[in-house]
Amino acid sequence: MLFQWSPFSTEEALLKQLDDIGDHGSRIIIYNLWLNNEGKMELDFQSDPEDIRISCDAESGKSCSSTSVSDLHLANTLQYSLRAYLSILYLKIPENFCIWLRGRIVEYHNIARDLKYPEFIVYKPQNGGCKEGSVITSIGFLKEAPLVNIHGFNVYHRKRLILPFWNVAGSSTARSRGVVGVLEANFIQPTHNKQDFEKTPLFQKLENRLKEMTWEYWDYHCGLIGYHATKRLHKPSQVSSESRQKHATTKRKDHDHSIEPEILKRKAGLRVNLTGPESIQNPML
Repeated sequence: MLFQWSPFSTEEALLKQLDDIGDHGSRIIIYNLWLNNEGKMELDFQSDPEDIRISCDAESGKSCSSTSVSDLHLANTLQYSLRAYLSILYLKIPENFCIWLRGRIVEYHNIARDLKYPEFIVYKPQNGGCKEGSVITSIGFLKEAPLVNIHGFNVYHRKRLILPFWNVAGSSTARSRGVVGVLEANFIQPTHNKQDFEKTPLFQKLENRLKEMTWEYWDYHCGLIGYHATKRLHKPSQVSSESRQKHATTKRKDHDHSIEPEILKRKAGLRVNLTGPESIQNPML
């Protein structure tokens, strides 16, 4: 079967491909590529010798030659650049793991570190009356805001990216411009090709909550990037972190999906090590 459908016609040629792998790893071979009407391959190996891209032409509708801030942003380049996509494919990279693409290691990119004025919101999903585990959502403005018209949530499942820059708020209004979030949603099931999630009631609840987060964050913080804020931030109360935690615990009994705004959600500039929920530190007042 391998000889019939692979580019190798002999056992020797096939086994030779294993020599470059070493003790472990995977080798991906791309061949028999589709050609368009102009005789060009659907994948572009020429534009960047260290990348594999989807060919940019009139039929694809993509513009890879644009130099605008938005078009050059990761949110757009990952649509046609394999290297850009692989850089955010995993939420966290183990020390003994790396991805090589065309002879060069893919550099890991943490989207959450691109955010300015970040906030960290706790979401507690419920499924059939049963509470799932808490999810920490990092949300903020992209560092390029307001120059970029990019927004959406990067949703991971067990550290693997499923939905990049998922636009939950729609594009008919500017009430989300530059607002980006990152979360790991292990409580919903991805589709078999890991390009989307199963459209369950739990998924719909998450979508609605993320939409609320986007608009709420914008209403309170858009003034920080030059827009007219419709709501004003509350001044943090001068209380101890121990009292704040006790108050937040009490409030969560009445609000299962989030922490009260005065306690956590309004702390723009909260410092945190973005490696997991357990690393949240006290906000700097």
